[in-house]
Amino acid sequence: MKIMVVGGGGREHAIIKKLKESSRISKIYALPGNGGIAADAECVAIGAKDIDGIRDFAKQEKIDFAVVAPDDPLVLGAVDALEGIGVPCFGPRANAAIIEGSKVFSKNLMKKYNIPTAEYEVFSDLDAALKYLETAPIPTVIKADGLALGKGVIIAQTRDEAKNAVRSMMEDKIFGESGNNVVIEEFLTGPEVSVLSFTDGETVIPMVSSMDHKRAKDGDEGLNTGGMGTIAPNPYYTKEIAKECMEKIFLPTIDAMNKEGRTFKGCLYFGLMLTEKGPKVIEYNCRFGDPETQVVLPLLESDLFEIMQHTAKGTLKDAEVKFADKAACCVVMASSGYPQKYDSGFEITMPGDKNIYVAGAKLENGKLLTAGGRVLGVTEVGASLKEAIDAAYETVETVRFENAYFRRDIGQKALAAENA
Repeated sequence: MKIMVVGGGGREHAIIKKLKESSRISKIYALPGNGGIAADAECVAIGAKDIDGIRDFAKQEKIDFAVVAPDDPLVLGAVDALEGIGVPCFGPRANAAIIEGSKVFSKNLMKKYNIPTAEYEVFSDLDAALKYLETAPIPTVIKADGLALGKGVIIAQTRDEAKNAVRSMMEDKIFGESGNNVVIEEFLTGPEVSVLSFTDGETVIPMVSSMDHKRAKDGDEGLNTGGMGTIAPNPYYTKEIAKECMEKIFLPTIDAMNKEGRTFKGCLYFGLMLTEKGPKVIEYNCRFGDPETQVVLPLLESDLFEIMQHTAKGTLKDAEVKFADKAACCVVMASSGYPQKYDSGFEITMPGDKNIYVAGAKLENGKLLTAGGRVLGVTEVGASLKEAIDAAYETVETVRFENAYFRRDIGQKALAAENA
């Protein structure tokens, strides 16, 4: 079968590498892919947000199945367009992708259906938001309503920080139209957990839990990024908590979306906070997380393509979904200066026999050059979390590019929790 994967980052590289293991796939196209993905799929220079171009290519090449991985094309209706010409897809339609596309929608959904989340208020007027912040509990969380490359959330430690955050979103438009509405939310405390799940709108099958490391610097300091590394499974996510999440969060969310006429099929990502009052939803994503995918999929022992087909057909209950009883660690190697200003265009040398997912790189004259903030995700699997972490950092030492930067403490918080 001929399939195409929409997207061009480390997450897409991880998906493509796992799909390549399926004997039923004869050809994989990546739209647009990147210089590293080119080793595993045929890259086609069609942007992930070019919905017409994606649809026309699928028609022209008689694509048998499509995986739409990033948030933007999902929210823009890529799945609707592809299904409209008879191409089955893994991923939600636009009316379900709104669960990530609008934080106002998702917060109101949780409130309506009693799904545990932080208390919040929504504002479309700057002056009203500023007035509310005069008496709001501090610290507080400010969120742009729409998509913002994973960076539309600011945790404000003071009233001035909170007011500046609101002004930057609503007045300065640092996230464009995404800041027309803002959510001001209660600040929750506790361990964070990411749980990606397969769902066909009826059955929900959670994947291995993971722990992302969002901050740029060691010790969870510095600016928020798209993610500097991740580990799986997350030691804070016990069987008891998993059961509670299934009963109070996962199934109620799928049920709520069905009741709203927005049946969700694809990968639904639950960003959770394990508070003293139980697990609460921090955010939903309408797709595989990045870099969570880079540790979750290497642990998947079943055929990803078969699972995706069952998801699209609505027969997920018949799919075999099995994960290895092991651990994985992904260390993101970035360009120094990310997530702000950084230089690109440096040659990358790396071993060819390792699980290294390429996020930001281009091919030029046969050489792989850096071309983004997050460049590589170096992943290793081990019998224990410590083994996986040690192996990942050993592999990092074999990778070279000028200007390389990475955190040196990925997984240390999880190790401490394991040993507590």
